[in-house]
This record gives sequence, C-alpha cells and structure tokens, in this order.
Amino acid sequence: MTNLNVATNPSDQTNPLDQAYSPSSDQPYQQLPIIDLSAADRGPQARALLHAQLHSAAHDVGFFQLVGHGVGDGETAALLDAMHRFFALPEADRLAIDNVNSPHFRGYTRTGDERTGGSQDWRDQLDIGAERPARIPGPGEPAYWWLEGPNQWPAALPELRTAALAWIDRLSSVAARLLRELLTAIGAPAGFYEPVFGERAHPHLKLVRYPGSAGDGAGQGVGAHKDYGFLTLLLQDQVGGLQVQRADGLFHDVPPIPGAFVVNLGELLEVATDGYLVATNHRVVSPAGATERFSVPFFYNPRLDARIEPLPFPYASAAPGVTSDPANPLFAEYGRNELKGKLRAHPLVAARHHAELLVPA
Repeated sequence: MTNLNVATNPSDQTNPLDQAYSPSSDQPYQQLPIIDLSAADRGPQARALLHAQLHSAAHDVGFFQLVGHGVGDGETAALLDAMHRFFALPEADRLAIDNVNSPHFRGYTRTGDERTGGSQDWRDQLDIGAERPARIPGPGEPAYWWLEGPNQWPAALPELRTAALAWIDRLSSVAARLLRELLTAIGAPAGFYEPVFGERAHPHLKLVRYPGSAGDGAGQGVGAHKDYGFLTLLLQDQVGGLQVQRADGLFHDVPPIPGAFVVNLGELLEVATDGYLVATNHRVVSPAGATERFSVPFFYNPRLDARIEPLPFPYASAAPGVTSDPANPLFAEYGRNELKGKLRAHPLVAARHHAELLVPA
C-alpha cells in the first residue's frame, strides 16, 4: 500500500513540504497553498504563522493542501483497501445497493448516473452518511429530513462499513479542529458554529472511481461546481485530474501531494462571512484512456435544520458580498441546500422517490 501520509516532526518550525510549493513568476498556480495543521501545537509563533497562512488561503483562494493533520497510515490504508475491494466486486454486487433504491440518496451510483451542471459525470461512487434510522417527514415538516437515513452496504464486504464509518468520525474531528483554527485566524470566536454540528451533524462521504474517459470522449469526470457545506477534505490518489479556478479565471491542475488532504471551503462559509471567505469553483477532468483514478471526498456539514448565522469578525467591513447565482439560490436552512443539490445530481433517485419535489421544466 502506498504511503499516503507525510511524516512530520512536531519540533520542526518549518513545513516539510515548503520546497514543494515554490511557484515561479511564469507558473503562479503550480500548487495550492500548503497548510501544516500541526503548527497549532508548536507554540505561539508557529500558531500565529499558521493563522496567517490559513487567513490568506481561505480569503484569497478558497482551497489549500492540508498536512500535519494527524490521520495515520493505518487509518488511511484500511479505508483505501476497502474502497478498492468494493470497486473490484462484481457489478451485480454493487448494483444490489444501487442508490435508486434509497430515498435517502445513499448507496452506489453507476457511471454516468450523476449530473453536475446538467451534464453526466463520468464516474461511479458510493455515497455514505451518518448511520441513522430513516426519518420520513411528517405533515408540515421540511422535505430535507428525507436525507437522514440508513446507508446501504455490500453484503460481500462487511469491513467496508467499519472503515467508512471510522473515516467519517476521524475526519469530522480533523475538520472541527481546522474550522476552529480558521475562525480564529480571521479574528472570529473559535467555537461560534459548534452548536450547528454536534450529534445531529450531517457528514457525507463519497468513495469515487473515475474509470477513464467517456466513450464519447467527453472529459467531465465531474463538472465545475462549488460545495454547499462548510469544509471539504479530499484524499486523492497520484493520478491527478482535480482542477481549481484561480484568480485568472482559468482552471488549474492540483498536483497531488502524498498524505495531504485537499481542503476547500463550502458556500456556507462564504455566506456566513458575506463573501470574505470564498467558495471556489472546481472540477475533475477524466484521466486519459482507461486509466482509473480514485478519490475520497469528505464533506463536513452541519445539522440539516441548522440556520447559519452571520459570523462576527473584524474584517466584515471588507467583505465583498456573496457571489450571486440565480440558478443556485442559497437558503438559510442547510438542509434545503443539500436537498436541492441531491435532486439535481441524482435525477433517477429524485424521479423514483421524490417526484412531488421536482420543479416542472
């Protein structure tokens, strides 16, 4: 198993990957900012530098590479091994947990069945969330409660359940710590949003395979989009393909760094800071030919019924306002945003289980 973790020495005062981030004047976007979260434990000077780097990355880019996060090789290997074994199962075993069978949008999505921007995403995946009983909305209750429910697990691979749920717990802890440091970095109360998470938070994990280019030659592994939660932590393999839109308006490759999580801010943080922190468009270009690419995005989301209050912070007067997209309105309750996205992305699930929620074309 490839070592996906970067060894860091807690006594070091410098990032061990500094040399990997040395953009030249003619290649200003060859790598995202690299943030070492372990600097928070290395004294006031190191923590102050961490906060300066976090502030800049979150305000100027909306993306960065996170190292020093503490997730161990064994944890990563257990998840990746289970993921690869899942995609190696016979197609019948994967289709036995087709997400079309789940009104909660959980389970396996076949290649081409998901949509971004109305176009097919050329990937297949397994969608997993917190393991909870189904909650069917009662009269007058918001429809987003459909999103809460049980996962679907492959009978032939029981260890996948253990590894995936452990990953959700582990990355929820990393993301919670990162959010506290980020809020501190911009002068906000570190625990301001802790009440909207807790036991009823709505984390979301995807195990994703990009099988190579589509038969028609289309390059959309996943189309350009922004995430609609708080934070996304992505573990990607060494194939590459993730692209981020930078200040020049173009999409630039994100070279993989072993052991790093690619972190991006979701739309809730942009809304909470009136645009001071940015949610950034990104996409995945399918690998060439029959080359497979694997990735594991984890979405750190609040409770479905959470209403995101404006963040008090000293730079609020410099906030430019939230990016306006009439085709993608944002709602005060997080669950309405999540449900809107699910209905668009998974039309087969929507048509089978939630036809009453679809807006006529």
